[in-house]
Amino acid sequence: MYILEAIKVAIDSILSNKLRALLTMLGIIIGIASVITIVSLGAGGQKAILGEFEKIGVSVFSIKTKNNVEIRESDKLTLKDVEMIRKRLSSVKYAAPITEKFGLAKTDKLTKRAIFIATDFDYGNVSNIKIIYGRFLNEKDILMGRNVVLIDKDSAKELFGYEDCVGKTIKIGSSSSFDTAKIIGVIDSGNLKSLGGSIADQIPVIAAIPITYAQKIFQDVDISQIYVMTYNQNQLDEASSQAVRLIESFHHNKDKYEAENLIGFLEEFNRILSIFTAIIGAIAGISLIVGGIGIMNIMLVSVTERTREIGIRKAIGARQKDILMQFLIEAVAISLLGGAIGIFFGYILSNIIGPFINITPIISINTILIAFLFSSAVGIFFGIYPAQKAARLDPIVALRYE
Repeated sequence: MYILEAIKVAIDSILSNKLRALLTMLGIIIGIASVITIVSLGAGGQKAILGEFEKIGVSVFSIKTKNNVEIRESDKLTLKDVEMIRKRLSSVKYAAPITEKFGLAKTDKLTKRAIFIATDFDYGNVSNIKIIYGRFLNEKDILMGRNVVLIDKDSAKELFGYEDCVGKTIKIGSSSSFDTAKIIGVIDSGNLKSLGGSIADQIPVIAAIPITYAQKIFQDVDISQIYVMTYNQNQLDEASSQAVRLIESFHHNKDKYEAENLIGFLEEFNRILSIFTAIIGAIAGISLIVGGIGIMNIMLVSVTERTREIGIRKAIGARQKDILMQFLIEAVAISLLGGAIGIFFGYILSNIIGPFINITPIISINTILIAFLFSSAVGIFFGIYPAQKAARLDPIVALRYE
């Protein structure tokens, strides 16, 4: 039997038993739809998270004291360390200190908890903050310890009723004492709130202030990290090593400081996310095995029902491989059709779920091709036994079958 004729016979058989074919495909449809949904949302989530890291920049590393060693007062990071890194390392483009302090921000009518990002003029460049109104901190703000502040636009709207509150004053500090600061800038909420991590989601006001001003109004304002940006990514490893050695030399100690960068974290993150997606996809793919068993079951039933037909075909000259090909193509056709329907529903489902979790699903051509290949493989693997059983039927016995 020629391939085209085998395909025609397979299609006729499926169309003559539409409901049974649909029920047979159900496992394949569910399996492929689940895998497509999980993989596309995983790829979309990965792209979204990488996009957030790119806003900060992959040419950025941070220097901090190690957690598992004793840190004396003389070991703590200082503004002199920041200045040394700026002046002595030619590969460094920007360097900024950072520490976070919890406190309160209030206007005449409203008092809110806040997290203050105490930093300097370079931090706007290192973190790629988007300024909506006003300006970021400058050198004079730091040198003079000016009482100035930047807040995110959501906080501005909440505190003042509108976003452009540049020039307004706000009282900041702890519960025991407050100082009046002038708002010099309003920053995009997405960028600034990302600095505070998961904590920022729970705190209404996020504010950036000069670190020298923070030292006046808060107690124990120590630099927690120094963020450093190199001119390009290739300088990252060398610059981070040089910066650590420079600080060790200045503080006359060793093995108390470490540098971290996003590249290693991103590689590890990608690896973990890929493994996680693969595991979840594999679990969803179990339904493909169930679907394959369903195909095998229905094909065995079909062989039994069409035993006499097989006998007639063999009697008029059909060879074993013709019968084998006929039933194998029918199994693959059911599986491929189920795969195509599964891809369609997977696309629909991922686009329905995506907006609820703020992820844009990504369905690549490779994902679709792999889905079709898996569908074909399932059809072949689970269809081969029924096809062989049909091909090996004795034509005389088959013709006698009632």
